[in-house]
Amino acid sequence: MIAASNVKVLTAVAALATFGPTHQFVTEVYADRAPDAGGAVGRLVLAGGGDPSLTSEQMWRLAADLAASGLRRVEGDVVLDGGAFDDQLWHPSWGGTSARAYHAPVAGLSVNYASFNVKVAPGAVGQPPRVFVDPAIAYFEVVNRAQTKAGRGSSVQVERAPTGGRDTVTISGSIGGSAEPQEFPRSVTQPIEYAGHVFTKQLDANGIAVDGAIRIGPRQPNDVLVESFKGKPLSEVVHLFMKYSNNNIAESLVKAMGRGSAGGTGTWSAGAATMRSTLIGLGVPPESFSLVDGSGLSREDRVSARGLVAAMRIGSSSFGFAPEFLASLPIANRDGTLKRRADASRDAVRAKTGLLNGATALTGVARDSSGRRLLFAIIANGYKQGDLEAMAALDAFAAALAAL
Repeated sequence: MIAASNVKVLTAVAALATFGPTHQFVTEVYADRAPDAGGAVGRLVLAGGGDPSLTSEQMWRLAADLAASGLRRVEGDVVLDGGAFDDQLWHPSWGGTSARAYHAPVAGLSVNYASFNVKVAPGAVGQPPRVFVDPAIAYFEVVNRAQTKAGRGSSVQVERAPTGGRDTVTISGSIGGSAEPQEFPRSVTQPIEYAGHVFTKQLDANGIAVDGAIRIGPRQPNDVLVESFKGKPLSEVVHLFMKYSNNNIAESLVKAMGRGSAGGTGTWSAGAATMRSTLIGLGVPPESFSLVDGSGLSREDRVSARGLVAAMRIGSSSFGFAPEFLASLPIANRDGTLKRRADASRDAVRAKTGLLNGATALTGVARDSSGRRLLFAIIANGYKQGDLEAMAALDAFAAALAAL
C-alpha cells in the first residue's frame, strides 16, 4: 500500500545501519593556493559532501574557522562543487512540485534543507505589508505586490521562480491591518547557488572579502584543502527528519547511500538499490516493500504493514542504533508530527506519521497498561471520508493498543 512518510521508517533503519549513528558528513573548502602573507587566495571552492543538515549557523561556524586559519580575502570567484550527488534535483515520480518547503530539491551541496522562510506582517492600511526573508541574502529578489487592508482577514500568497542564478520571491494578495504576521516556508529552485550565497554572507560576517562572483564548478586536482567541516552526527540528523518528517533529509540520505564507500556520485536509483539490499540483509522481507525514494513523497512506493513492523523490530532491537532510532520517533501529543495528535495515548505511543491525499499511515511502538511494548503499523488507502477522519481513526487504533 501507499504508506506516505512511513517510508521514512525504512530509510532511517537503512541509513543508521549503513553509516552508524556517529557518522558525520563532511563539507570541505579548497583554494587554488594556501593563503599568502596577507591572507589572500585566488579562488575558493566550497565542496559539498551530501550533508543533509547544514544550516546558516553552521556556515557561519565554517566561515569563522576559515578566518581563524588566516583567510582574509578571495581575489577570484567562490566556486560551488555539488558533485557528491547527480543533477536530478526532484524525483521524476513526484510529478508537479510546488514551492512548498516539503518539495525542496536534493543536491550534493545544500543548506537549510534547500528552503527559506518568508514572514509577512501588516503595514499601514493601503500600503504594502512588511516582508522579511530568512536568510536575508542576495540570492532572493523580493517583489511585493500585496496590500494591507482594514480588518483581520488575509489572503497572502508567496511564490518563487528562478531568475538567472537566483530566485524571485513574489508576494501577492492582502493582509489585514490588525492581523497577526504570517509565515511561509518555501523551497528554493537552485539549491547549490543558494548555499553559495549563504556561505559568502557568512564569509563577509567574519571579515573575509570576496572580489569575484559565485559560480558552480568542480574543484581542480591541484587545489589545496584549507578546511574540513564535520556536520551533525547521523543520530541527530535522523532525529530531525523523523520527528519533523523532513523530506529533504530523507532523500539526501538515500543519495548518500547511493554514493557507496568509494564516494562516487549519489543517485536515487543507486540509493534505492542500496537501501533495498541493506534492509533485506537486516531481515525485512523482500516481498514487503518496493521503494523509489526515501521520503514517501512518491506514490510509486509500496510497503506492507508487516514490512514496516519488521523494520520497527530491527530498529528497536539493534544494539548499534536502537536508542537513536527510538528517540527519533514522535511522542504522542508531545512533539514532532504527533504534537497535536493522539491525545488519548499521550506518552504511551511513539510513532511515525504519514499523509498523502487519500493515504495515511502510522507506524511505531505502544506501551500497554501492563508495560509491554507493542510494535504496530496501520496503513489506510482509498478511504471514503477525509484525511482528518482517517488520521483520527489511526490515532484511535494506537490508543486502543495502549489501553490493552
